[in-house]
Amino acid sequence: MKEDMTYLCINAADASSQNLSQHFKESIRFIHECRLNGGACLVHWWVCPLEYGFIFVWYCDMLCLAGVSRSTTMVVAYLMTVTNYGWEECLTAVKAVRSFVGPNYGFQQQLQEFQMKQVLEYRAWLRTSYRPSPFKDQEQVEALLSLYTEQQQQGQQNDLDLMSQGSRIYPLSYHQYSASGSKR
Repeated sequence: MKEDMTYLCINAADASSQNLSQHFKESIRFIHECRLNGGACLVHWWVCPLEYGFIFVWYCDMLCLAGVSRSTTMVVAYLMTVTNYGWEECLTAVKAVRSFVGPNYGFQQQLQEFQMKQVLEYRAWLRTSYRPSPFKDQEQVEALLSLYTEQQQQGQQNDLDLMSQGSRIYPLSYHQYSASGSKR
């Protein structure tokens, strides 16, 4: 660990039964303070040999999202708090830049529960606890949602293009080459 960075470590397993929502507030606080103080965050799950599971590490002063389930869940909770978007829209925005992310079913339930019962309270807490945000998070998430839609449309067009190319995709007739690569 580097001494010139600030860390938030949370012990949590990548299991549907893991309660990540209990860490939402401290994670949101950490990310927000880091950003307001001119830094950025690396949200990453770091596997280390601990008896009780994994360590969740936030590196201040670096910008990156890493991980698929746990770190994505925390980022989505943060985005829900700093915007007026719900968990599915925030997850879609994250997918625009990290297409392979996907919180496990239990984490999705926790995000849904957060949306239904706590996000309004967290938004009010953030507004009253910190100076007005200089960030355009609402607009940035909106732009990411548009980007995701474009990516999906482009992907569908690519699928259609591949289908219309027909034999140009696979110029060899069926069984022309064996599975081992030798010619029959």
